[in-house]
This record gives sequence, structure tokens and C-alpha cells, in this order.
Amino acid sequence: MMRAILVGILVVMAAGVGWLTFDWYRGQHMARSFGEPFTLVDQRGDEITEAAFRGRPSAVFFGFTYCPEVCPTTLFELDGWLKQLGPEGENIQAYFVTVDPERDTAEVMNSYVSNVSDRIIGITGEPDKVLAMARSFGIYWKKVELEGGDYTMDHTASILMLDRGGDFAGTIAYGENPDNALAKLKRLADG
Repeated sequence: MMRAILVGILVVMAAGVGWLTFDWYRGQHMARSFGEPFTLVDQRGDEITEAAFRGRPSAVFFGFTYCPEVCPTTLFELDGWLKQLGPEGENIQAYFVTVDPERDTAEVMNSYVSNVSDRIIGITGEPDKVLAMARSFGIYWKKVELEGGDYTMDHTASILMLDRGGDFAGTIAYGENPDNALAKLKRLADG
């Protein structure tokens, strides 16, 4: 009899600890949106914050305007996929965030992004704030020195998808099958 009571107490205590652990984890990781708060500027020089990533699903790509292949290809493909979705994808917001804010001013971003798409919005700002924002989204970047004093940037080459609440909803990898990319964006739009 005593053994049954002790086992019952242990079961109740284990369930209580499990619930408290789950509740703490949910509060730490599930109650907030992906990434940290930020205040940057868009390609027109207007202030933009993490609030832009809420209310509608978003596709966010981190890159730089001096990128020789990955960035222009990704932006061109993203714009094409959004056009292919037509009215179905009109609620998806698309952003291009620089990982090279020293060169990518608002004016440079506006010229670069406007030549590719009227759907994608460029984001830049003070270097420390831009890179803190990229870090909070788990983006890899590294300045790579080139001969002659120039440099390039290594960086994450995937498009991040965020749901209406600003939470992580998946990625589209560089070079991913276009049909898969379209299906992912359609799910994002429907979510």
C-alpha cells in the first residue's frame, strides 16, 4: 500500500515537473517571433522594424549588391515565383537584407532591387544594427578579402520563410527545384 502511494506521488511530481518545463520552454521559444527586434531602413530610407515581418507571410533573403551570382539569381527567381503565384501570392511580402551595409546604402539598395523587382524591398542600415539583425535570424556571413584591397561576402544563400506571426516557416535553398520553391511559397501564402 505504501509503495503504491509513493509511486503515485512520484508520478504526480514527474507530471508537474514536465508541465513546468514545457510551459517554461513555450514561454521562452514559442511566444516570440523569429529573430530579435530591430530598427533599420528600407531602400527608400524609411524606418523598418521587425513589425514588417508580421501580419502577412514574408520571404526574406540576406545577401549583398556586389554579389556576382547567388544574390541576383535568387532575387530574380523569387520575383518570378511570386509572379507565377499571381493573386495567390499577393499577400507574401519579400525582403532583401544586406550583409554588406558598409557599401549597400539605401540608395544603392534602391537602385539594385528596383532593377530586379517591384515586389521585393531592400533593407539596410547602420552596420552593427544590420549584422545584429542578421545574427538573430541565424544568418552566416563573412567578409572575404580579395587581391587589390577589394572584398566579397560569404553568406547564407537560402530564402527564409516567415509565417504571419513572424515565426520561422521554412527555407528555399539556393538552386532548389523551382516546382518545390513554388509549392513552399504557396503553402506559405495559404498558411
